[in-house]
Amino acid sequence: FRFKESLAEELRSADLVISHAGAGSCLEALEKGKPLIVVINDKLMDNHQLELAKQLHRDGYVLYCNCSTLVKTLQSMNLSALKPFPPGQPEKFASFMDKVFGLQ
Repeated sequence: FRFKESLAEELRSADLVISHAGAGSCLEALEKGKPLIVVINDKLMDNHQLELAKQLHRDGYVLYCNCSTLVKTLQSMNLSALKPFPPGQPEKFASFMDKVFGLQ
């Protein structure tokens, strides 16, 4: 997609998500419980996508590759080896911030 307001419907029906390695895109797919292959853009300045992709891969949540290795990744992938992404706990962050700012 070039641009779409929401990918919720597509994510709901997807068996596999292939995405760039932007934090929002990764988290949205992982929170929906979808297996995810992130394709890094190694031409980005400072290549922050690679850092995120590597960490999510080390933690067992995603597979990652670049454009030139996507076909090989698809051919050799083992999606059953991926771990489910744990649900977020925003209330813990809110409680921490309340303590930091003396609201609790």
